Amino acid sequence: MKELTVGPNDAGQRLDRFLLKAAPLLPSSLCQKYLRLKRFKLNGRAAKGDARLQAGDVLSLYIGDEFFEKPSDENAYRKVASPRLSIVYEDGQILLADKAPGVLCHHAEGEPPERTLLANIQAHLLLSGAWRPKEETAFTPALCNRIDRNTGGIVIAAKTAEALRILNGKIRDRELDKRYLCAVQGRPSPEAGTLRGFLFKDAVKNRVYVRREPEPGARTAVTEYRTLLSRDGLSLVECRLETGRTHQIRAQMADAGWPLLGDGKYGGKRAQAGGETKQALCSYRLTFDFPTDAGCLDYLRGRTFTVSRVDFAEKYFPGYEKYLPPL
Repeated sequence: MKELTVGPNDAGQRLDRFLLKAAPLLPSSLCQKYLRLKRFKLNGRAAKGDARLQAGDVLSLYIGDEFFEKPSDENAYRKVASPRLSIVYEDGQILLADKAPGVLCHHAEGEPPERTLLANIQAHLLLSGAWRPKEETAFTPALCNRIDRNTGGIVIAAKTAEALRILNGKIRDRELDKRYLCAVQGRPSPEAGTLRGFLFKDAVKNRVYVRREPEPGARTAVTEYRTLLSRDGLSLVECRLETGRTHQIRAQMADAGWPLLGDGKYGGKRAQAGGETKQALCSYRLTFDFPTDAGCLDYLRGRTFTVSRVDFAEKYFPGYEKYLPPL
C-alpha cells in the first residue's frame, strides 16, 4: 500500500487522471478495474474515478509498487550536471528559454534524453530549488509550446500546474502573439502580405504539403509576413502565425517561391546555398496578448519578451536590429 497526499499542483484533477500520472506504469484498463474493486481510498473512503482532488486529500493506493516506477526518459534531468540554458525570463510561474538550433524540445528515439531542452530546464529548476520532485506526486515542469529541432527561439515552460493549464488554454485560444524572423532566398513580392492555404501532414516523411483547396486531413494555415530588408539575394522577413501548424512557415514560404535559407527539406539545393544546413528561422519575440482573464498569470498581460540575438540575422544582415518593428 502507498499513501499519497495531494499537493497544490495536483488539486483540481480528476482522481482517475491523477492515478495514471502518480502510477505511470499502471494500465488505464487496470486502473478502472481497481476503482471498481475499491482498491483506492480517498480520505479513508472508497473513491470514484471522477472525484475532484483537493490539496491535503490523502489517497491510499492498494496496488503493487511496480506501478510507481517512472520511465527512465522522464528522469533524464538527473543526468544533467550543468544545465545548458539561455534564459530570456523566469519567475515563480514560468520560464522562457531561448532554444538553440539543433536542440530537441522533447526526447526522440535514438537521441540522449538528457540533451533535450526540457531535461535541461528541469535540471535547472531542480538545482535552483524551484522544483522539488520528492514533494510532487504527479506534476513535473513542462513545455507549453515546441519548435522544430533546427529552429531557434523562445520556448515557454510552466513551473506550476496552474500556469500550465492557463497557458495551454491561451495558446489554444491564440492569445499569445509569436513573431518569427527568417532569412529567405529572393525578395518576396509583395513585400508584405498573408499566405493562406491548407497543410497536409505526411507523418511517415515528417513533412507537410501545401494545398490550395481543403481536403480530408488538411488543416487551414495562415501566415502574415513582411519584408524588413533585402541584401545579396536574401531577404530578412518577419512572420506572424495566425495558425500554428507543423512546419507552417517553412512550407508556405517555400511554396510561395521564397524558401528559407538552409531548409533543404522544403527548399532543396537552392535553399542550402553557401553550405547552410539549418533553416534560418527563429521565434524571436513573444507577447502575452491576453484579452481575457489569465488568473495567476494576469501580471504578464501585455508584456513582450525578445531573444538577445539572432545569429543568422547578424551573419547575413549586420545591424538588423534597427529594422525590427518597435516593441
